[in-house]
Amino acid sequence: MAGSNRYRSQNDPSNQIVKKFVLIDTPGHGKLRHFALKNVVDPKNLKGIIFVLDAATLSNTSDDLVDGSLVEAAEYLHDILLTLQKRYTSSQSSQGPEMPVLVAANKLDLFTALPAKLVGNSIEAELSRIRTSRSKGLLDSGIGMDDDVAEDRDTLGGGGEGDFKFSMMEEYNVSVEVAGGNVTGHDGARVQKWWEWIGNHL
Repeated sequence: MAGSNRYRSQNDPSNQIVKKFVLIDTPGHGKLRHFALKNVVDPKNLKGIIFVLDAATLSNTSDDLVDGSLVEAAEYLHDILLTLQKRYTSSQSSQGPEMPVLVAANKLDLFTALPAKLVGNSIEAELSRIRTSRSKGLLDSGIGMDDDVAEDRDTLGGGGEGDFKFSMMEEYNVSVEVAGGNVTGHDGARVQKWWEWIGNHL
């Protein structure tokens, strides 16, 4: 049997190493989000974060947000990314821990769902508004005015000027990727891109 191994393809499933992982689901309700943030601040073998949002409720008509879901999702993501940023800047080592983040746009099988690229653009635009608003609050209170380091730590992406882009988080060893899919649907689940992301970051 060992002699026949040389004829096996490198893609033969019998040659693949199965990796096990634990997926912890934390609720998105405002009163329970501290559980998720606690795992980010004090991680135990945390390999990555999957932020699932409903792409079908992010559509807008005449610029009116559906149920404010975009604002709510962006505020939650803002807090998670800012927590990762602070974790990096407060790290004792010269290079903080790397943390990949997947924004999983769910329910793309529905007619009202935004494509993944537009989901990413919409979230970035809303994060820009949140960042500007919170940064102004810091300046009005006098916090961080004489301390550039503190301001960079407390402002998502650092600085606070201009539009926010996910690529700004790379400076803090945080890579953000947006991928679409759906866990249910008429034609079944389409979650291949999510599995690929998980496989690349295990």
